[in-house]
Amino acid sequence: MNNILSLIGRTKELFTEDINKHNQKLINIVSKSSFLVIGGAGSIGQAVTKEIFKRNPKKLHVVDISENNMVELVRDIRSSFGYIDGEFATFALDIGSLEYDAFIKADGKYDYVLNLSALKHVRSEKDPFTLMRMIETNIFNTNKTLQQAIENRTKKYFCVSTDKAANPVNMMGASKRIMEMFVMRKSKQIDVSMARFANVAFSDGSLLHGFNQRLEKNQPIVAPNDIKRYFVTPQESGELCLMSCIFGKNRDIFFPKLSENLHLISFADIAVKYLKEKGYEPYLCKDEDEARELAKTLPAQGKWPCLFTFSDTTGEKDFEEFFTDKEVLDMTRFENLGVIENEAIYNEDKLNSFEKTIKSYIENLSWTKEDIVKEFFTMIPDFGHKETGKYLDGKM
Repeated sequence: MNNILSLIGRTKELFTEDINKHNQKLINIVSKSSFLVIGGAGSIGQAVTKEIFKRNPKKLHVVDISENNMVELVRDIRSSFGYIDGEFATFALDIGSLEYDAFIKADGKYDYVLNLSALKHVRSEKDPFTLMRMIETNIFNTNKTLQQAIENRTKKYFCVSTDKAANPVNMMGASKRIMEMFVMRKSKQIDVSMARFANVAFSDGSLLHGFNQRLEKNQPIVAPNDIKRYFVTPQESGELCLMSCIFGKNRDIFFPKLSENLHLISFADIAVKYLKEKGYEPYLCKDEDEARELAKTLPAQGKWPCLFTFSDTTGEKDFEEFFTDKEVLDMTRFENLGVIENEAIYNEDKLNSFEKTIKSYIENLSWTKEDIVKEFFTMIPDFGHKETGKYLDGKM
């Protein structure tokens, strides 16, 4: 943890005071409860699974499509925490599948369902097919698992939103904003809570996680030097999700309070810190070709080729925000956690129309990105999406 904190320019963990203050209550509730964690083998899913596991739950089931990540999660938990008195089991299932539905039908009795499953990359919106999978995963699977939780009389349903859902400019953020609307509709039948938070440092598939891969493969490090972001550690992401799940009132969205403890840092600055910690001096290259060429010789001299560039790809937001000026906040309930308090506001006709239109595209196996963008604008009239024609996959 301290190693990650120093790389993201921090000395202090964010939620220590809140966790310490409420930990006994967390232990009391978790130890008497049963949990289902959906998407539990991703970085945030693993983090929240560990937070639940170490408080000795009665039953903890983890579902994820990634068989390999699930194996690592179990090895990690056994190596760190050992065993619990209750039942701990993992299932390599796709939550959109019939097998998952059969799994829920066979038991499905949980006090708490936490959905961490998501397509989270802005790069996933470059083509219409992956974009449709993003809608299926982020919106429709959430809606389906929510309905199953209602039918099984689950006490609480928690899912992760994103800071990018506040005034979204990319399709990923907009998909999560639309997901929030679907969740609000179901909140009349079940207690729900959510969390919006910043980038999880060194999470699977993130740019920082990519730094590890580049060093392992003797490849240049590339990062934007004009984009600053807030970062939380994997453990902090797990703590935030568990706090929202257990203590959130119906429709609450938790987020980290912005303070001197959580400050902006650029990807390029993290790259420099990262390389220095690994014993290398960053060497700034003028283009991709030079960076690739120097990767063959520089590391042996204690230097690492870097390419720091301006960002011009679709969907990048100039700044990060956890809430909008239209949302009602409670900043006094917790020390380092803010809470957005929501009413069940949604447009029934729009939700039904969106669902019907998207599902008709899926049934006909035919749609364009423009079709989907149009539906997103119908749902979010002030959607700030701008197509630049450039995507991260077009870069090193």
